[in-house]
Amino acid sequence: MALIKRFEDIRAWQEARILVGEIYKVTKQGDFARDFGLKDQIQRASVSVMTNIVEGFDDESKAEFARFLGYSRRSAVEVQSLLYAALDAGYIDQTKFNELYEQAKKTKALVGAFRHSIKKRA
Repeated sequence: MALIKRFEDIRAWQEARILVGEIYKVTKQGDFARDFGLKDQIQRASVSVMTNIVEGFDDESKAEFARFLGYSRRSAVEVQSLLYAALDAGYIDQTKFNELYEQAKKTKALVGAFRHSIKKRA
């Protein structure tokens, strides 16, 4: 594994950033843009995936970093759940749901694997 010097080097953060971009794109469209509650919640959850990685990275404790990665992973799961609400409300179609769900799943898996490796080294 390459040495990580900046949070931008973390692959899980890079994928979380992609997830955020895709969530913001889809929530700007049609009825989704006018559902302020769901739009706000899914945007916050996706951003939380990124920010918790960064908050943990900036901590000097590996145990704290692992804890923040756990929060990040749970936020990715929250995004997955909220995607069902968007699908059921008709804001996204099945294809877009699948695409976003898979991006959240990929991000969650990377965060989880990174957390596991941090905990082993703690």
